[in-house]
Amino acid sequence: MLYERFDHKGGWKINERQNGGVLPSGETLIKIFDALSNPHRLKILSLLMGRRVHVSQLAREAKISRPLLYMHLKRLEDAGLVTSKMELSPDGKALNYYEIIPFSLHLTPENLAEAAKTLSVLHPRHESGRAKGRKSEGEDEQ
Repeated sequence: MLYERFDHKGGWKINERQNGGVLPSGETLIKIFDALSNPHRLKILSLLMGRRVHVSQLAREAKISRPLLYMHLKRLEDAGLVTSKMELSPDGKALNYYEIIPFSLHLTPENLAEAAKTLSVLHPRHESGRAKGRKSEGEDEQ
């Protein structure tokens, strides 16, 4: 799996190497996978498909509160999957609109293995390659 930013808003294009892409870092992949791992965020992406939507309308359509929506939108923005733009209405109100940043994913085991080599630290949910709180084989009880 390879990616490149392919528009002025910073969207990801993930392609095979022959198409001119570059391998994403493991950290970038974790952000993308984390953003896509939640059903609310998948629903939000589906609601944004092909259009830009005011945050209040998006909250109504997603049937979630605005604070919860903002938390999910932050994760999607951090992963480079959506962008927002503040605009003023004719009566002077600030309106926040969101839209998808075009992206494409193509995964192969080989490219995932290459991206994993770039990880500088383990994901925060893990500690030394094992789930937190669990001892590996051979660790002494203290």
